[in-house]
Amino acid sequence: MATFRKAARQRIHRRIRKKVAGTAQRPRLAVHFSGKHIYAQVIDDDAGRTIAAASTAERLLLGESKAHANQAAAELVGKAIAERSLAKNLDRVESHTLRKARRLAQARKGIDCKG
Repeated sequence: MATFRKAARQRIHRRIRKKVAGTAQRPRLAVHFSGKHIYAQVIDDDAGRTIAAASTAERLLLGESKAHANQAAAELVGKAIAERSLAKNLDRVESHTLRKARRLAQARKGIDCKG
């Protein structure tokens, strides 16, 4: 089961990377949803490094509440990644679209509020 999920995730990653690539001026936003947590990264593909990252696994982000991969947590992660990106003078990111992804929409909503 784990190898099937890993292979499926790799297929999705390859499909997205065909269309979206990050640069220093406009880095790529990568969002991953596991069963328990939400992870977001702003990535410069030219340099091959992560510029900013946020996740629900950080205690500073959620406080003492339980971490859940829900819409409210997605909005918090979106706000955190937007703050960290703006601190590094990045006002635009390149992202892909997924149909019917409510949590991704909430993460983008959090980013749009800050940006």
